[in-house]
Amino acid sequence: MSIWELLLAFVVVLLMLVALLANVLVLMCFLYSADIRKQVPGLFILNLTFCNLLMAVSSMPLTLAGIIYKSQPGGDQVCHAVGFLETFLTTNSMLSMAALSIDRWIAVVFPLSYHSKMRYRDAALILSYTWLHSASFPIVAASLSWLGFHHLYASCTLYNKRPEDRTQFVIFTGVFHALSFLLSLVVLCFTYLKVLKVARFHCKRIDVITMQTLVLLVDIHPSVRERCLEEQRRRRQRATKKISTFIGTFILCFAPYVITRLVELSSVVHINSHWGIISKCLAYSKAVSDPFVYSLLRHQYKKTWKDIINKILKRSSINSSALAGEAHSRNLPQLNE
Repeated sequence: MSIWELLLAFVVVLLMLVALLANVLVLMCFLYSADIRKQVPGLFILNLTFCNLLMAVSSMPLTLAGIIYKSQPGGDQVCHAVGFLETFLTTNSMLSMAALSIDRWIAVVFPLSYHSKMRYRDAALILSYTWLHSASFPIVAASLSWLGFHHLYASCTLYNKRPEDRTQFVIFTGVFHALSFLLSLVVLCFTYLKVLKVARFHCKRIDVITMQTLVLLVDIHPSVRERCLEEQRRRRQRATKKISTFIGTFILCFAPYVITRLVELSSVVHINSHWGIISKCLAYSKAVSDPFVYSLLRHQYKKTWKDIINKILKRSSINSSALAGEAHSRNLPQLNE
């Protein structure tokens, strides 16, 4: 193995371990907190978490084996099953992010009617659509034998080995990425830009009230006035940073891989195998970033995780105290003798 292949193998191992740990933490928070389970977005986050976990235990290990051995890991049936699952999970995770953006859009733009427009039944219907949508493409690919080991990405994925099917495969690949990546990106941009517009409008209203208050309070200390102005700037930047993170991570992780898959269809451009694996690793990195972007960095999940840690530490301290007390009681008869 070359130094590049060793480095790429290390990156895949790191992505796999972090994805497993982070998504398991999200799952633990979901199971521990009743408040998180009651929220409708929790269903979308749970679905996204399961997609990321399955990706980390199915597709990533085979990609690691493909990098190391430079050949198809396992038999054809295993590779076809993993390729089917990889196509399904990638599409499902993209649509789950789009569903989360729709939920935020309804919550911010239509706050008074949110509970009537986004109920558990509505969320279940959306998830049912994402599953049907995500399963349709790998089913078609499997029926046409368009799943296999692709050396360019060192992974089991969409792959056409028959030259006579090239035109059909090009059309299928274009439609697949248009209805998965492009559709999700359009939904993300539309909904989050609407959310940003409403957030900026509310920030302006708060800023006007704050400035009027500062003008009336002529005796206010300069440091207090400066803190108020600083809070205004942070308030304006907070929504922009969050929405930029949602859209930016989606584009950064998926766009290189999707563009590479589309460019690959042209026989004119030669794609380096190292770049193919790097683009695949970027797509895998979404399974690492999702737990932090959508869950673990939020206040409710931070509080839940702290409660879990405190409960574990408290239980361990109680057990250690009980063991110490038992040892002390055993030593008493020996001292009396």
